[in-house]
Amino acid sequence: MSIVSLEEMQQDHLVMSVARALAVANEAALAQGTLPGESLVTITEEASSAGRSWRIHYGPRDYIGRRGGDLIVVVDESSAAVQRVIRGQ
Repeated sequence: MSIVSLEEMQQDHLVMSVARALAVANEAALAQGTLPGESLVTITEEASSAGRSWRIHYGPRDYIGRRGGDLIVVVDESSAAVQRVIRGQ
């Protein structure tokens, strides 16, 4: 397994798209009172006729037997803007 350099990552459109979306979503999460560094973060691609967006889910790390506390931020790939913020119950 080779180590990927920062320069190689910057040349990869998908890597940069996810990184941009995560940075935008982290700001939105902080504004909502969620600490990204303390969350279990998952990223899912959403495709539509309007283009691709990234669904970034912030959940509690101790999620077993627990409900609520989730935050989902959907970020549009082309504009790098938050499309919507969804709070879990």
